Amino acid sequence: MDSKITTFYKNKTVFLTGGSGFLGRMIIEKLLRATEVKRIYILIRSKRGQEIKSRMSDFSSNYLFREVLKSNANYLERVSPIAGDCELPDLGLSEADRKMLAEEVEVVIHGAATVNFVELLSIALSINTRATRLIVQLAKEMRRLEAIVHVSTAFSNCVTEHIKESFYPELLTCTADEVLALKDQLSNKLIDKMTPALLGEFPNTYTFTKAMAEQVVQKEGRDLPICIFRPGMILPSIREPSKGWIDNLYGPISIVYGCALGVVRVMILNKEARCNIVPVDFCANLILASAWQTSVETAKRQLPAPDPPIYNFVPTDKNPLFWKTFTGTIENQRYVFPLNQMLWYPFLICTPSLWVFKILSAFYHNLPAFFIDIGLRLKGQKPRMKSIYKKVHDGINRLFPFVISSWSFEMTNSSRLLECMSPQDRKIYDFDMNSIDWVDYLTSAAAGIRVFLLKENLTEESLQAAQKLCKRLSILNGLAHLVAFSIPVAIIWWVLSLTYL
Repeated sequence: MDSKITTFYKNKTVFLTGGSGFLGRMIIEKLLRATEVKRIYILIRSKRGQEIKSRMSDFSSNYLFREVLKSNANYLERVSPIAGDCELPDLGLSEADRKMLAEEVEVVIHGAATVNFVELLSIALSINTRATRLIVQLAKEMRRLEAIVHVSTAFSNCVTEHIKESFYPELLTCTADEVLALKDQLSNKLIDKMTPALLGEFPNTYTFTKAMAEQVVQKEGRDLPICIFRPGMILPSIREPSKGWIDNLYGPISIVYGCALGVVRVMILNKEARCNIVPVDFCANLILASAWQTSVETAKRQLPAPDPPIYNFVPTDKNPLFWKTFTGTIENQRYVFPLNQMLWYPFLICTPSLWVFKILSAFYHNLPAFFIDIGLRLKGQKPRMKSIYKKVHDGINRLFPFVISSWSFEMTNSSRLLECMSPQDRKIYDFDMNSIDWVDYLTSAAAGIRVFLLKENLTEESLQAAQKLCKRLSILNGLAHLVAFSIPVAIIWWVLSLTYL
């Protein structure tokens, strides 16, 4: 049986924003490996002094594209960079590139965003909200357009506990039109000062501006073949092109990384809360499948157009994941995939209480950092642990709203999409969250952190050396705890002995 989705992408021209990011690269890899896509245009900007051609050359050396390289060494010929920037007016596109996109593009995947939770509101509005409007406006010029997928987030409406596959304009303090008009009229500095008033109950500028972007899609994209994809926290791949692939520190992976090194020892976390994580390759598969389905449904659609369909994507009620399983599984992997670069024995104390966290972090983070920095100063080196732990605590505080609360999600559209796919398509573009063995997945994610982030191969020699180091640090950790608890006991004993003399 032929794959309808693979057939859909044959000889298609795709325009992708966010193509240099974690999810974007996975989408590119899957299109090149599984389809005969004609051309993938990716919006890309120069970054940290790297010009566009230099950034594109990074693709050829990325482990992610290893399988594609085996089958086609010239795969990059189908990937064309387009100079642009979502923070700029008109996406920073030249008139010639805009005209070319309008004439050639059939599928648009808008994945570009700033995921910095504490991004200045003026910047987040430009990249997350205004750029979405500009993409919608550009799409209206595309003569051959068949589908658009707007990548949002499962937490775009996190101020409500039960999140349906629908729009929530009532949760916003004002409309996207009003906020974008304010941004055009006022200085960035003034907009940033208005942040608390504009955010309302939203925990950060990221969720707020993504919610506003959804409203833009609802109001201005109604007559376009468009849908919205809302994934949970995107973590390493589960299967493709290899298990555990990840290229940077995202969400809770940054905490896992710090814990594996023995640096992060205390975390604010409600272990009984639902853990809404999703594998990056499943996300890519659902995006490609939803574009196909949007094209099919649009051909059947009659006016007036309904709201664009939304695909929530998190662990299902039939196969849920809780933070206690997440932390327990990851913690067990310290014996299976220990790191040769670990600085201390890895352990993690979790508490849902902010005050308890502050007390514990004073003993397990700040106090050790103080003594280490003293040692560095005595050696004539620059102290650094205090600044490191400041970044760690800032990261934990940003994650706080998402690891304490539980949300329930409706996933009717995502389930229906999976059911309407052929057996062949379900095999090639699998995103069945009920099929995941969470312990196995988290184990492969732990291995992925070791291999892809810390560049430590899973050779027997490397693992044995790390396991020996782990045992030595375990003994030192035990002795350190013994000494730490013995000192207050000794003081209390001494005070009591003086009292009874």
